Amino acid sequence: MSQELSPQQLRQRMQRRKRLDVASALLYILPAAAIVFTFRLVPILAAFTFSFFEIKMGALVGYVGLGHYLKLFQDPTFWHSLSTTLWFVLGTVPPAIFASLFFAMLLNQKIRALGLYRMIYFIPVVTSMVAVAVIWKWILEPEIGILNYLLEGLGAGRLGWLSESRGIFQMMAGSIGINLPDWAGGPSLALISLALVNTWKGLGYNIVIFLAGLQNIPQQQYEAARIDGAGSWQLFRYVTWPMLSPTTFYVFIMSTIVSFQTFSLVYLMTSPPGGPEDSTKVLVYYLFDKGFTPPASLGRASAVALVLFIIILTLTIVQRRVAEKRVHY
Repeated sequence: MSQELSPQQLRQRMQRRKRLDVASALLYILPAAAIVFTFRLVPILAAFTFSFFEIKMGALVGYVGLGHYLKLFQDPTFWHSLSTTLWFVLGTVPPAIFASLFFAMLLNQKIRALGLYRMIYFIPVVTSMVAVAVIWKWILEPEIGILNYLLEGLGAGRLGWLSESRGIFQMMAGSIGINLPDWAGGPSLALISLALVNTWKGLGYNIVIFLAGLQNIPQQQYEAARIDGAGSWQLFRYVTWPMLSPTTFYVFIMSTIVSFQTFSLVYLMTSPPGGPEDSTKVLVYYLFDKGFTPPASLGRASAVALVLFIIILTLTIVQRRVAEKRVHY
């Protein structure tokens, strides 16, 4: 007969088992934690430290306190880059949400070759940014670009998609004989072109997210609404849209964060990068310019990175406080 354990021995065995479980869990998360610590936390702490020092040849040579931040806020180029970034976000996030939801609803239907269509929409997501930039730079080229040929075929004039620094509001007003001041010109045509390419590049990812949300909506909701006489618009407004609010909220936040971090398209598609006339110089490219273009200042670039981090964090908190109230879980 097996010997029965006393209550104290049972407690000791349970505590030992609990310690083993905790140790096993820590071992499982250790590789991921090491990666996050090395490539996320350490760079953030380093950037925070560098922003208070002058750095030359990779060495801290002098403490400047808030000097980099004061110079940053006194730089008109910084404020111009911030406003350019905000225009870029406004030109990217709303179209990304509505276009991806529209195509997700189309791909959620029972049609032939549905898997093929889903794959086609997702191809841009896994395509190299360099390849995307090269192809779209050719499409938008003023002289030999296919888009201008299509516009000419429709009776419209050629446009300098990536070489036009005037604001689109200024261009539209000028076409009817109205002159707008520069401050009311709006984002440049070059910036809008980059926003469209960025939206196209990330469309497939957002479509997959919305498809998952659509397929998680109980069909009983639609059946009950149809019994009550709801049409297609009523089904979307009172069933689909409220039930998709958690998905839309997630896409809204992630698209905003990603749009604020745009760099590759500006660097690869504009010539000179950030042009024409700095009309596409977003905040991340301004950071790159300060850190790597002579006279480079890693301390100033680190200050820009911290300011960008605070802006994104603040916007995310505001989005959660405001938009999350409309989310139905």
